[in-house]
Amino acid sequence: MDGDPNSPLITPKVQITRDDGKNVNNTLWNRREKYIWVLTLFTGCSVLYTARTVMPLCVVAISKELKWDKTQSGMVLSCFFWGYTMTQVLGGYLSDRIGGDIVISFAACGWSFITFITPKLAYLSSDKATTVNVIVLSRVLLGACQGFHYPSVTSIVSKKISQKNRSLTYAFVAAGSHCGTLLCGSIGSLLLEYYGWESTFYVIGVGGFLWMLFLRYYLLGGNKPKNQVVSLKNNMVPDSFVPQKEHIPVPWMSLLSRVPFWALVVAHFCENYAFFILLSWLPSYFHENFPQAKGWVFNVLPWLLTIFSAVSSGWIADNLISKGYTVTAVRKVMQSLCFLGTALFLFLLSFMHTFHTSLFCVAVGVMCCGFHNSGVLVNVQDIAPQFAGSVFGLMNMAGAIPGFIGVYVAGHMLEVTKSWTAVFNQTSMVCIFGWAVYVIFGTGKKII
Repeated sequence: MDGDPNSPLITPKVQITRDDGKNVNNTLWNRREKYIWVLTLFTGCSVLYTARTVMPLCVVAISKELKWDKTQSGMVLSCFFWGYTMTQVLGGYLSDRIGGDIVISFAACGWSFITFITPKLAYLSSDKATTVNVIVLSRVLLGACQGFHYPSVTSIVSKKISQKNRSLTYAFVAAGSHCGTLLCGSIGSLLLEYYGWESTFYVIGVGGFLWMLFLRYYLLGGNKPKNQVVSLKNNMVPDSFVPQKEHIPVPWMSLLSRVPFWALVVAHFCENYAFFILLSWLPSYFHENFPQAKGWVFNVLPWLLTIFSAVSSGWIADNLISKGYTVTAVRKVMQSLCFLGTALFLFLLSFMHTFHTSLFCVAVGVMCCGFHNSGVLVNVQDIAPQFAGSVFGLMNMAGAIPGFIGVYVAGHMLEVTKSWTAVFNQTSMVCIFGWAVYVIFGTGKKII
């Protein structure tokens, strides 16, 4: 198709509207649109996670400067998820109603601004308690803004990508989170070492603004549909357009009464429990146990491997489905690799005493988390394709709870016991529990 001379990025659409005001468009992305949007969403997830992981990266330096103990550090790290939990369902609902592309761009403006001003907030008061409270509030607001992101992405992908290509597409987009963690761990570590912790927040905040401007003014601005009214008389709607179903409320009661949905929630909760503890506390673990180790090594290698596992798992899942394996079986295999691999290598980590063996266990354990992208994370689009954004929001709200409970409890446990082994073994057991529930009760079939 010919491109718009005013926008080289996206082919313009014609918005067909019936003479009674109803929209009749319901089209998937063409190949060109898919490439551009998928890369844009991948980049967005990357920038989102650099903003999310910059505090775990810098918390050791900030704690030393502002004299925080581990309980206070754990509270600052975990409070992000207080806000993150609150906006998940709202984000999914708004995305399904008005469009995830619109919701995601406004949310990006908020979390980019909060990231950028964080260094200034740290010096608003000379009182330590006041400073902690201000940073906690800013982290809650950051989480609230970021809570809109993944429900919006899920809503977009479920509407624009067919099921046979959904695993790879969603896995690739979601792999942007690991790429963002990688970028924060590499470039962020260098900025931290040479220019101070404040510089990492400034650079990442600006990066978020630039992504938001690209999405808002180049993609969305160049793809505004031209409105064309068509008559319902004599079926005068072009054959190339498929009627779009009118908005149907999410059947929450039916959904909440189904065991497979709760299996999905429990599995997502357990995987996030492990992931958020690793994401938040691994920099502190290496700093304490191997103080001579370079930050750019242990902050980069695990997430580099996770990008590979996340994307390859999507390719494997789509190929297995195309060869006739059931969606249910494929989702359970991917999630088993995630849970069992993470649990095994976290358990082994307790027996490692050198930097290289510890790094190996951490890297492989984190890498296994990437299989979650083609398991539970995309499974919500299988069980509720028409309501994917809203249902994902509810699932992710439950999945965000470990962020403030698990991360805080881990910090308090470390403060009291001084034992990393206790933290890692507990996390392994949570993974085993989540695996058992999902394998027994999970499904890849549509339930609503």
